[in-house]
Amino acid sequence: MNVREQWIAFVTILVKEIRRFTRIWPQTLLPPAITIALYFVIFGTLIGPRIGRMAGFSYIEFVVPGLIMMSLLQNSFSNSSSSLIQAKIMGNIVFLLLTPLSYLQLFFAFLIAAIVRGMFVGVCIYLIAMFYVDLPVEHPWFVFIFAFCGGGLMGAFGMIAGIWATRFDQMAAFGNFVIMPLSMLSGVFYSIHSLPQVWQNISHFNPFFYMIDGFRYGFFGQSDTSPYLSLLIVVSFFIILSFITIRMLKSGYKLRN
Repeated sequence: MNVREQWIAFVTILVKEIRRFTRIWPQTLLPPAITIALYFVIFGTLIGPRIGRMAGFSYIEFVVPGLIMMSLLQNSFSNSSSSLIQAKIMGNIVFLLLTPLSYLQLFFAFLIAAIVRGMFVGVCIYLIAMFYVDLPVEHPWFVFIFAFCGGGLMGAFGMIAGIWATRFDQMAAFGNFVIMPLSMLSGVFYSIHSLPQVWQNISHFNPFFYMIDGFRYGFFGQSDTSPYLSLLIVVSFFIILSFITIRMLKSGYKLRN
């Protein structure tokens, strides 16, 4: 294949991955929007007024960036992981492996599609949030870069999970025992400065904390740790997981069996 044909093939795979979740938007895009809207109602009208202010902001203002990022991360992971596990179980993965596309082209096609889905969900939730709270955006660049890197990190992790898993219950274990616990313990609903010192120290070992905290900094200009440190850690995890994913794709691990 010449360069033009390879580019056409890459774009075809990418468009297929994006259409895969846009065609069934009531299943992929609508549920997270409804779930987060319910969070807004609960925290905005029921729990928030009783908690008071958090880090100088009303409680609903404080949790909105975390909720946006949490949904973005979960949907980025879901997109790449579900695509690969479905292709493996249904036997469609053979058609991808038979194409002249390189493993790098496959990696970037799945990765970009995961980022697109995650960021699209994030934008939708932000638009919904505007009906509940007047959310400032102090540093738009930080909002974008953390959303992009966070979506990419979880897209790569989703590919790792999709390649490794051989059954849907194994895939569900990643969400139930890794993604959800790390999301809930990342400071979405609280500032880590409100925790005892030992739990503050433990929180600094959670990569989700840095994605949430850096993303929140983009809105408020305040964070529990340096946004540059958070960005360094998030980018480092992104690179490491991407390297692992590329190695797995190149070796054909659990894909050629």
